[in-house]
Amino acid sequence: MKKKLKIYVYAITKNESKFVNTWVNSMQEADGIYVLDTGSTDDTVNLLKEKNVFVTTKKYDVWRFDKARNDSLSLVPLDADICVCTDLDEQFLPGWRKKLENIWQKDTTRLGYNYNWHLDEFNKPLVNFYIEKIHTRNDYIWTHPVHEVLTYIGKDKENILFTDEITLNHYPDKTKSRSSYLPLLEMSVKEDPTDDRNMHYLGREYMYYKRYNDAIDTLIKHLKLPTATWKDERAASMRFIARSYKGLNRYDEAILWYQKAIIEAPYLRDAYLELALTYHELKNYPKVIKYCNQALKIKTKTKSYINEIFSWNETVYDLLSIAYFNTNKLPSSLKAINKALKINPNDERLIKNKNLIKEKFRASKL
Repeated sequence: MKKKLKIYVYAITKNESKFVNTWVNSMQEADGIYVLDTGSTDDTVNLLKEKNVFVTTKKYDVWRFDKARNDSLSLVPLDADICVCTDLDEQFLPGWRKKLENIWQKDTTRLGYNYNWHLDEFNKPLVNFYIEKIHTRNDYIWTHPVHEVLTYIGKDKENILFTDEITLNHYPDKTKSRSSYLPLLEMSVKEDPTDDRNMHYLGREYMYYKRYNDAIDTLIKHLKLPTATWKDERAASMRFIARSYKGLNRYDEAILWYQKAIIEAPYLRDAYLELALTYHELKNYPKVIKYCNQALKIKTKTKSYINEIFSWNETVYDLLSIAYFNTNKLPSSLKAINKALKINPNDERLIKNKNLIKEKFRASKL
């Protein structure tokens, strides 16, 4: 008979009272829930305690996510078989514990499972990938000040399993500031300039802050690192370089970098779509049609955080409808706008565009 596993959930939190009920309800299949509160000024702590969650409070003079994660992990009993790290804005689908017990093997050290990072208003996943925050108690520590990761410190060989049977959904607080990320990423890269993942994240963050020259320099550094071998992420860095050049109104260089991204990862839609969007801005409609149709040849969406939402929603058909309209291919334009509306039927701009296409099409028949 299989041994009953001791499974504990742990988390960090600060001022997340609105998530307490849904989070605890989702996590209560565990044998215990342990939370490190890092300085809440609302009623998060009281609400957690009312639900029999073990809570410890600790404030930090210098904030680092890895330090807080490790401190929260230290709350978990040492005899735990499995530790489950989540955030309060996340929810497991019911039945996760039983599935975890069935999947977990004697030599398993870590589990990757289905993570819906971005869902639409109907709870349909828009960005989905594997996340690996279920692990053994004493074989891992958290590293990096931000975008922290589990680092294996066990004596035996690490054994990571993956499953689609367990799903964790993410429902973020969109009002919450992420302003601390940039200085933490700068700290992380300073601590380890050879870490390709955080070099990529830092370059992306500079782009978000419109520090375009810093973004370009940093993302090129990422591409030059010998460990930067994941083609999806390399292509994303190339796209972010292109976006930065667009921010500097240097469109020729932007187009060059989008083309590099296509060559790097021709199986991803993103660079094709961004290049089509760029040609749309330049009113080069034949090129819009070319790259949209190339994007549509890609039918499989990879399971990766790299995927852009606009690559798989109505955008490609929206662009095609506009490009066909402006090249006087009205039947194709109408067909494309109908496909866009099938995906997003309530978009007022798309509805107006369809009416405009139909009017022009009728006029052309007179």
